Amino acid sequence: MDQQVVVPDIGGIADVEIVEILVKPGESIEKEQSLITLESDKAAMEVPAPMAGTIKKLNVSIGDRVSEGASILLLNIADDTEPKDQTIHTESQKEQKTPDVQPTEVPEPETVSTSDNLTGALQSLPVKTAGFDDLYAIHASPSVRRFARELGADLSGVTGTGRKGRILRDDVQSFIKASLQQPRTSLPGFTNTPEIDFSNFGEIQTQALSKIQRLSGDHLHKSWVSIPHVTQHGESDISDLEDFRRQLKNELKPQAIKITLLPFLMKSVVATLQKFPTFNASLNRAGSELIVKKYFHIGVAVDTPDGLVVPVIRDVDRKGLVDLAVELTDVSSRARQKKLKPMEMQGGSFTISSLGGIGGTAFTPIINHPEVAILGVSRSRLQPFWVDNAFEPRLMLPLSLSYDHRVIDGAAAARFIVDLSQVLSDLRRVLV
Repeated sequence: MDQQVVVPDIGGIADVEIVEILVKPGESIEKEQSLITLESDKAAMEVPAPMAGTIKKLNVSIGDRVSEGASILLLNIADDTEPKDQTIHTESQKEQKTPDVQPTEVPEPETVSTSDNLTGALQSLPVKTAGFDDLYAIHASPSVRRFARELGADLSGVTGTGRKGRILRDDVQSFIKASLQQPRTSLPGFTNTPEIDFSNFGEIQTQALSKIQRLSGDHLHKSWVSIPHVTQHGESDISDLEDFRRQLKNELKPQAIKITLLPFLMKSVVATLQKFPTFNASLNRAGSELIVKKYFHIGVAVDTPDGLVVPVIRDVDRKGLVDLAVELTDVSSRARQKKLKPMEMQGGSFTISSLGGIGGTAFTPIINHPEVAILGVSRSRLQPFWVDNAFEPRLMLPLSLSYDHRVIDGAAAARFIVDLSQVLSDLRRVLV
């Protein structure tokens, strides 16, 4: 049988505009499926189907203004779907309606049930899509918002082609297609954040980022958001190592060779990596296999006037302290002069970032993807330690190990730090 579906009780508000028609003639619909979207001055609501059936005829168009009781469509209902004498919102039903019964039951959170005041009910719904979508700033129906959430689209970046700039379903689909064709440089939802004019709050100065800052910033951002970072902190007693370094420094002074703590760190790290090979590895692209590297190419973060660069010192396990010191001086100088070759910054298996020359007590270094771990080193400091019934000053070096938790668990990271601390405390362990 055929049944007219009409606009339900909308709290006495008249001439509400139809901004979206969600069905078409010949379409089979389910009970509670959204039929049309009505919009008041400040918000929107969807009118659901009171029963299942097949749409025989649409009686409204987009832009029409309707009131309670206006015919929306003609619905063909199977004989066993609903009782034959059932009508929709007839006058007799209105007389029997009690205050506790809502004439239109709506299960979806985005859809508004009938209330005494349509506008007030709509204003009370804090519906938001993924990203920075705002209910009142973006013109889109609840069904379009739901569709955007399912696709992970941020409506703040979608241009509406509907009436008065309203965002339609086709607009969301076009936005997704365009996004897939562009290289992704940041997280979804952050590429279209609103531009803020900070000059409204006071005096500002605009400075362009250097090319190194832009490239390294993008790389670090991808690493931070794609790798589950955890940082294990520790410290090592390097009192004896520092005595040896100063002695070696004096011996090498006639040769104008500057030896810092970094070559000792590199040799100690390699010794520990040989005991913990999963730290000297990378995940394959699918994340299903671990590629363990048999070489020990150590990246060293170098601070330059234009930003951070990481030259790679190859085969550290095969080089002595003096060789490393000479090579480090060379690559650091060329890094500051922008003379490093691209290959000199590729192929690392583990990275060391030392802030000891600047200061600080600890930090969380970001893993240099595709590596799985990075060591951060802060400034060493004298601390009192109780030894043989008396306090002795010992030079302690803070260590911060960030690791990929997909590959390395906390226990392994703690063991790595402990072993590295022991090697640094007694460099003779490198020979073991």
